[in-house]
Amino acid sequence: MRRTVIVALIVVIALGVFFIQACQQQDTKKKKQASAKKEKPLDLGTIDALPASYKSPEFNQPTEEKIQLGRLLFFDPILSGNKDVACATCHHPEFGYTDMQDLPIGVNGVGFGSKRQFKQSNDIPFTKRNAPTLINTAFNGMDEKGDYSPEAAPMFWDSRVRSLELQSLQPIKQLEEMRGRQIEEHDILPTVVKRLKAIPEYQKLFKAAFTEEEEPITETNLAKAIASFERTLVANNSRFDQFMRGDANALTTSEKEGMQLFIESGCALCHNGPMLSDFKMHVLGAAENEEKLGFLDSGFNNTFAYRTPTLRNLRYTAPYMHSGKLKTLDQVMTFYEDLNGKPLPNSHVSKDQLDSLAIKITVEFKSIPRIIEFLNALNDDKFDRTIPESVPSGLSVAGNIK
Repeated sequence: MRRTVIVALIVVIALGVFFIQACQQQDTKKKKQASAKKEKPLDLGTIDALPASYKSPEFNQPTEEKIQLGRLLFFDPILSGNKDVACATCHHPEFGYTDMQDLPIGVNGVGFGSKRQFKQSNDIPFTKRNAPTLINTAFNGMDEKGDYSPEAAPMFWDSRVRSLELQSLQPIKQLEEMRGRQIEEHDILPTVVKRLKAIPEYQKLFKAAFTEEEEPITETNLAKAIASFERTLVANNSRFDQFMRGDANALTTSEKEGMQLFIESGCALCHNGPMLSDFKMHVLGAAENEEKLGFLDSGFNNTFAYRTPTLRNLRYTAPYMHSGKLKTLDQVMTFYEDLNGKPLPNSHVSKDQLDSLAIKITVEFKSIPRIIEFLNALNDDKFDRTIPESVPSGLSVAGNIK
């Protein structure tokens, strides 16, 4: 009898210990779950396909007449002070609507693409920053959800103007880009309008594009026509776009791995959404081009910040960064790999000035080839490359490029 009681006590004690341990384990599990809920996973950004069509501002709905007029104006050097530079001089379709230069040569230049140079007698500076592509600028400002406003689309490396309509007139007014020294900034647009009014073909073309206006040749309509053409420069059907729309075979296994590494490395923290750009300003400490400029470009609000560029069609738009100092995608990826370890290429930027997102980027050397494979899947060569055979002014198409 006594032995039975002892055995029963041992069983009760053992069961008690078991239940205590089980409760402790359950309590620990609940604490871990609660802790996991409190710690939000790092948002590495999302990327997506571009839409099939673009939006235009309500005040500038596109028509075929307006687009074709804009194309002629884009290639016509009549818009420049010395009649030697067109928009297409530095944004040529052969180079993905850029120019292959680190810093563009506008006024008083001669030659095409990377072979373009200043004439021997020259007092014009290089253009301040690398010429960004005009391809897909119709989608500028698009967020991760695909929302954007064409009326407020950020333009240039410092987003200093909003909308393609405002962007289209800025190069005409800039000394080194298209204006030159012969005409003052406040006189250049009235001078260009006067020139256009003196050309019979432009009189007809503006009247056809702006039928309801008694005097259609104006600065405003000049901007509307060029912007309408620029919005048609769309490349939105890359293999990446096809993959994101449901074609699982559009990307290779290596490209899919590269896409995953691109996101895991933190690249999509800034290069996100359908345009692979958050269109925000970031300080990266990239090298400046002081030797060509003759002065220090300190970027947005003198902070050395620049807007995130799109990563689409990189095959056609080298060299890279605002200064054009990086010639290849390998150099770009190596720059990001070194960002948190080696000294910054820009000695005017300290480590504590780096953007809060930039310091989260963790590109590993072994990942670079795969990431570049993915970046090449963002190329779409089906963009409009049409070049007019002639322009209404009778001047050389695309300016002095021969």
